[in-house]
Amino acid sequence: MSEEPPPRRPTPPKLNPVRVPIAEEAPEARVQDFRTILHAYSREEAVLEAKRCIQCHRPWCVEACPITQDCREYIRLIAAEDFDGAARVTLRDDPLASSLCKVCYRYCEDYCVVAKKGVPIAIRHLKRAALEFGDADLAYVPSRPKGQRVAVVGAGPAGLMAAWELGIRGYGVTVFEQEPEAGGLMLTIPAYRMTDDDLRRDTARFRDLDVTFELERRVGSAVPVERLLADGYAGAILAVGTPASRTLGVPGEELSGVFPALGFLKAVHAGATVPLGREIVVVGGGDVAMDSVRSALRRSPGAHVTLVYRREREEMPADREEVHEAEQERIRFRFRTAPIAITGRGRVEGLVVRSVELGPPDASGRRAPRLVDGSDETIPCDTVIVAVGQRADLQGFPERLDLKVTPQGWPEGQGSGHATSVPGVYAVGGRSVVYAMGAAMEAVAELDAYLAARRGEATGPRPDPFGGETTFRLPVGYTTPIRS
Repeated sequence: MSEEPPPRRPTPPKLNPVRVPIAEEAPEARVQDFRTILHAYSREEAVLEAKRCIQCHRPWCVEACPITQDCREYIRLIAAEDFDGAARVTLRDDPLASSLCKVCYRYCEDYCVVAKKGVPIAIRHLKRAALEFGDADLAYVPSRPKGQRVAVVGAGPAGLMAAWELGIRGYGVTVFEQEPEAGGLMLTIPAYRMTDDDLRRDTARFRDLDVTFELERRVGSAVPVERLLADGYAGAILAVGTPASRTLGVPGEELSGVFPALGFLKAVHAGATVPLGREIVVVGGGDVAMDSVRSALRRSPGAHVTLVYRREREEMPADREEVHEAEQERIRFRFRTAPIAITGRGRVEGLVVRSVELGPPDASGRRAPRLVDGSDETIPCDTVIVAVGQRADLQGFPERLDLKVTPQGWPEGQGSGHATSVPGVYAVGGRSVVYAMGAAMEAVAELDAYLAARRGEATGPRPDPFGGETTFRLPVGYTTPIRS
């Protein structure tokens, strides 16, 4: 009697290495204003692109996402032409989806298996399609009220994520924000990448949660952190971000015509007039620098805009898509170049720079820069925008919190789950919007467990944010998070 053959495994779809093209505005047209550059997929294009996904058993894309967005599932639903289902899955995991579908770094795409043979699936762009063609006007639903209120300090991406996580778990939340609007550094992102309407659509879904915003209220000097707990808040999440610009620390930085990048971008966002010249230099290599060079070009039509960066192109921390688009717009790049002084009589007339050699890798793994003696030159310019990083403003925050300030400038707790030395107080941040959100997600889980233990209750995973019976769970095949 012969044995029956084992059942055949389903044959995965044939890998298609070619991405459905993403249409975009021509460089010569888009630099005239702040119009959105990347066009959305049509329904038909989105379905075709989603069908390229081979639905890996191990969801590498999900493992690479700091907020564990189940992108594999929303792509599957788009391929099946279920846009309502795709939108619901997207918003189930990501309360800032309308914003992230425009500005996320796409860590998921870096680990897409299709990239081994061609171009990775356009995962971020498919998220945009899910929201554009599916029912995205959904309101989040709180679970049974906990009877406790938590303070969140900062209304940037980490603070908003913390408020959402706490709100759907049934906590009352008060968000303290020193600026007149919620959004944090997301409000410095130029409109050609993301608009205010995107962020408004996201926060509108909070409407049924017990989340209150106290705008223009600065915790620290005006409202001490200790007073939050004394005033009855059961806990606090500090998500203060990095709202202050770092300086170059070179002679001449006080001259008229020198602008800190964040101040410049905030002014552009507000529609204020910024007195830019015709020869503009931006110093830096991150996303803020990219936003600055491209915004300066749009705010001073016909100006020559140059970016000065002390390392090589491939070492720039800026999003590769942003760098490519800046090159299309004819931004001039000066690599392995460092500023050493700004010259001028009352106003900027030039930036003195020195060539840089890159030596062996330092403790961070990056090649250490070394200035080359005798290589000085002056770049003639009338405007310098400084975009060499940001830092937190911790004035009024007590030392007993024992905060750790990262090299990138944001403060975080040093204990498990971002806990500070004060019980019930956690501090979070991140190097990108989605990483900051992921840190907040982890901190809220720890805070929820802490508060549940004090109430004598058990805690569990995040409840269904739409009021269903299910709770958060990792997708089938998930093994371990991938953090680049």
